[in-house]
Amino acid sequence: MTDGPRQQAPGPVPNDDGGPSSVFEHLWTPYRMAYIRGEGKPSSGDAEDCPFCLIPAMSDEDGLIVARGETVFAVLNLYPYNAGHLMVVPYRHVPDYTDLTVAEVAELGAFTQTAMRVVRQVSGAHGFNIGMNQGSVAGAGIADHLHQHAVPRWGGDTNFMPVLGLTRVLPQVLSETRRLLAAAWPSARPAAGSSTYPAPEA
Repeated sequence: MTDGPRQQAPGPVPNDDGGPSSVFEHLWTPYRMAYIRGEGKPSSGDAEDCPFCLIPAMSDEDGLIVARGETVFAVLNLYPYNAGHLMVVPYRHVPDYTDLTVAEVAELGAFTQTAMRVVRQVSGAHGFNIGMNQGSVAGAGIADHLHQHAVPRWGGDTNFMPVLGLTRVLPQVLSETRRLLAAAWPSARPAAGSSTYPAPEA
């Protein structure tokens, strides 16, 4: 008794007929090309074309500014790692943490604490990555103007999209994030060494 004709083992799977190339879906993110090409980054070390020097002259809405202090301001990252990714930036165009004055260090720290409290209040963040990259070799996108990142984190936020797809999925537009954080930011806090912080613009 035989089992009938044997099935021939399949050969190599072609790439153009139901093969691997047709299995994967593509999520196109052409808006990220601006970040890849470095648009908005200064072409030199001068303050004249530095985004962090130009932003304070804008309205809060246009500049994505959440709060303004005496020596520093809090602004949303235009290319966020997570929703609510803030940066605390000194007004002065200085590259290194050691260049800051005592008052600037104090207010930068106070703003970072407030950023954490406000983001927790608004979005229930589980944790934060806080830090600054000093110099282009350390990964600073704009190395000539110091800025400290405050990136909110949630359990499970590092899923297959960023790991395999190199894509961030952000559930909220930046203008809405800015509005929520600015509304929750204290309108006046003790300034580093003197009076109070100016209230953020409505």
